[in-house]
Amino acid sequence: MDLPPHLRWQPNPPAPEPWHSLGGPGPAIPGWLEERLFDQRIVMVRGPLNGHAASGIAAALLTLDAAGPEPIQLHVACDGGDLNAAHAVTDVIDAMAAPVHAVVTSEAGGAVLAVLAAAQKRSAYRHARFKLAEPRAAGVMGTADAVAAAAGQHLRELEELVLRLAEATGQTRSRIEDDLSEGRNLSAEEAKEYGLIDDVIAGKA
Repeated sequence: MDLPPHLRWQPNPPAPEPWHSLGGPGPAIPGWLEERLFDQRIVMVRGPLNGHAASGIAAALLTLDAAGPEPIQLHVACDGGDLNAAHAVTDVIDAMAAPVHAVVTSEAGGAVLAVLAAAQKRSAYRHARFKLAEPRAAGVMGTADAVAAAAGQHLRELEELVLRLAEATGQTRSRIEDDLSEGRNLSAEEAKEYGLIDDVIAGKA
């Protein structure tokens, strides 16, 4: 009998990629830690944020949102990524009933700042670093019309990032645009003064 592909025996079946370790290269998080994080309603954003990572993060957020109204922690260690992927995650956060509390554990910059700004509460460890940097448009090959359309889409996504950051921080749109263009770097304390985060998590005295 000819079995469908998913029922056929495979000598080395590929292991499913964990939600929380999606986002780019780096050592995989052990399975027991994955489960512990999920039980504690923690989702991690690590490495460059791409479409594949955004799908996994969105799925984890939606699953936890359906499981209960308690706050979900989004641990961020990401220095950039794709704007479209970032907006896919922000759309999910905007639609959730459970509040999302973002914690920057090491760094946040570029497109992932949109995800940070979408969270209802934002904090960072005191050695975390932030970079206001304009995300680059993904390389597009094809006709002149295709390139022009992609450029227009990138500008619309960039404008959405600027507006979201302006709303979250209280800074003017022009200042956000200037800082993104210059690639301004901020410490955790400076990010708090800027309005990117609400609190800096201090160590024990």
